[in-house]
Amino acid sequence: MLQNIRTKKDLQLGIGCGIGVLFGFLLQKGGVTDYNVIIGQLLLTDFTVVKIMLSAMVTGMIGVYLLRGLGLATLHPKPGSFGSIVIGGLLFGVGFGLLGYCPGTLAGAVGQGALDALLGGVVGILIGAGLFAQLFSELDKTILNRGYFGEITWPELFKVNPWGVILPVTVGVLFLLYWIEVSGL
Repeated sequence: MLQNIRTKKDLQLGIGCGIGVLFGFLLQKGGVTDYNVIIGQLLLTDFTVVKIMLSAMVTGMIGVYLLRGLGLATLHPKPGSFGSIVIGGLLFGVGFGLLGYCPGTLAGAVGQGALDALLGGVVGILIGAGLFAQLFSELDKTILNRGYFGEITWPELFKVNPWGVILPVTVGVLFLLYWIEVSGL
């Protein structure tokens, strides 16, 4: 069945579009497409975003490794470097701090009609992507590949079975989520 999906690009695009719409719907239902919720997170007064992101991270981590264990998925980690992480983090952080949306919540906010997300966010992403494309060759030579660490995952880094990372992280996240709930954050 999965081989059939891999050979049909239109089917892949349809599945991707459907998953994207579902993702946006869930972001909107979770409340994280609301500017005030995101600003509340940045001000550490509303932890809705953290709760949703940590829940998604644990669900995705377990799901991917279950599928991998069953032979239904393979991992293709992208190579990385500290230079690219620093530049990406700075750009993401500045955009997030200035506008109050990350790319996912921005798309959801545009979908529900937020003009600030459309005019500020989409225009900002297009300008930023254009500038990055223009500067890429110079950045690639000077900054982006500094501290190159390749295509490594945490389990590979620690030389342990993936579940040796997944289980403690999951338990830690569950305790953190519980603490956030009982402390009223």
